[in-house]
Amino acid sequence: METANVEVRRSKRRRRTVSAYRDGDRIVVLIPASLSAKEETEWVAAMVARLEKQERRRKPSDDDLLRRALSLSDRYFGGIAIPESVRWVENQNARWGSCTPGERTIRLSARLQGMPSWVIDYVLVHELAHLFEPSHDARFWGWVDRYPHAERAKGYLLGWSAAAKLEPPPGEGDELD
Repeated sequence: METANVEVRRSKRRRRTVSAYRDGDRIVVLIPASLSAKEETEWVAAMVARLEKQERRRKPSDDDLLRRALSLSDRYFGGIAIPESVRWVENQNARWGSCTPGERTIRLSARLQGMPSWVIDYVLVHELAHLFEPSHDARFWGWVDRYPHAERAKGYLLGWSAAAKLEPPPGEGDELD
């Protein structure tokens, strides 16, 4: 998992409770103003870990992924990319996703679970585009780039891979599959 972008907010009214929530890409941790720097560090680490664990547990089911893929197809491709199935798989360690156009199936790496939804949506858009554009040519990227967070998500995945010391398969560069 990525290193979290964390904002700590101290409150004089807050006496004992510490809480955390996600605000976009950032995790906000609310703490009492009276905590020492050491206590703050300990609480922030604990709350970030707790929030990330909750997010990993809340992974979408395969049915949720299919509904999400159909919604993305409608939004960015006018509904022309209709997968037969979309599911999480544990055996993809070198790819983020894969698509078998003949069977109209999409598989997403379980490593994506817990990542921001806009990253998962990007991988879905990428794989949906393969249902009608099998290669990574200019036409394919034209379709994928309809997704407004495409470049940001590519950068996120490249950064995550670099931090995890994962190399993309030879000749694949910024490709997902």
